Amino acid sequence: MRSVADVLAQLNRNGLPETLYLETGPVRLAVRCGAPMAAELRHHLKEALAEAGPVAATIDVLEGQSLSAPPEWIDWAREPGKTGRKDAYVDLDDGRLVHKIRTGMTFLQSSEALIAFGPCLAYPNQVINFINTQILNICKRNGWEICHAAAVTDGHKGLAIAGLSGGGKSTAILRMMDLEPTRFVTNDRLMVRAAPNDTEGLGIPKNPRINPGTILHNPRLATLLSEKRKEELLQMPPEDLWQLEEKHDLFISEVYGPDRISFSAPLTEFWVLNWSRTSTEPTRLLDADLTQRPDLLGAIMKSAGPFYQDASGVFLRDDDPLEPDAYLRQLKSIRIREVTGAINFDALAAAGKDLFA
Repeated sequence: MRSVADVLAQLNRNGLPETLYLETGPVRLAVRCGAPMAAELRHHLKEALAEAGPVAATIDVLEGQSLSAPPEWIDWAREPGKTGRKDAYVDLDDGRLVHKIRTGMTFLQSSEALIAFGPCLAYPNQVINFINTQILNICKRNGWEICHAAAVTDGHKGLAIAGLSGGGKSTAILRMMDLEPTRFVTNDRLMVRAAPNDTEGLGIPKNPRINPGTILHNPRLATLLSEKRKEELLQMPPEDLWQLEEKHDLFISEVYGPDRISFSAPLTEFWVLNWSRTSTEPTRLLDADLTQRPDLLGAIMKSAGPFYQDASGVFLRDDDPLEPDAYLRQLKSIRIREVTGAINFDALAAAGKDLFA
């Protein structure tokens, strides 16, 4: 199996009865799939649903299909601090196959076809991630950079929050959603691009998947956990609860109400969480210069990952370095602030209230 044609010969793309159209900022996509998957995607991506029309890419979702003979997968190196096998890939003459080791899902990324196949209904979030990857790819080819950040906006100002994994950016951004003027932009991937008069921010259509610690400390989210599970979690040591990976889907419109999502935002501030659970210092927001703080810039930058194929068709490698200068160009007009001291979400929410007042 050396080419996209070899892969396509083993898959059946006929009989996909549903086509969904999605729109995020300047990007429009089509997704072709079966009725059960279409219902799942409509629920998860309802804010991005659009009318039929021209699209930049079409994705096919093939439930239950697989390759007759799996290729010899190559592990994709994980980011520093991450452990365990997650993604594997094999390059074709004119495309790439990416395999999710834990779930068995496989994806074809190529200029000829974009296909998700395997146990798709069992893992709809991985299908959604693949759809969103195409938005990220299209934007990156058009000069945007990908940030590992959450964001909100009031339509006039935009706030992005970054930090190391597990640093609390999901909890922080949801506290900003308690401020009535704000709208949710994104929870984990934010595209940025400098424009003549401002800096553009663009989120992706994916509701947050949050850990129990985020839920327990926000009364709005209480219904996401059973009373029994809450009791169990409250008995855990705080450090264990902070580190617990147990994802729950949060549908923004169901918790915060309609019209609280805006994928596009003028980006004016970027806060980088560099606080500590062991610090006894008060929480402070300090202006920072990214040209002098590569550590903070490192928390913002995000690799495009194994799916990224540039405009000339060349795929990203797992040892390709990120380009700090590219990020500095896009972020040069944004106020950067470092959040230091003790972890205090009330203090951060107060700063957010001042920002959006």
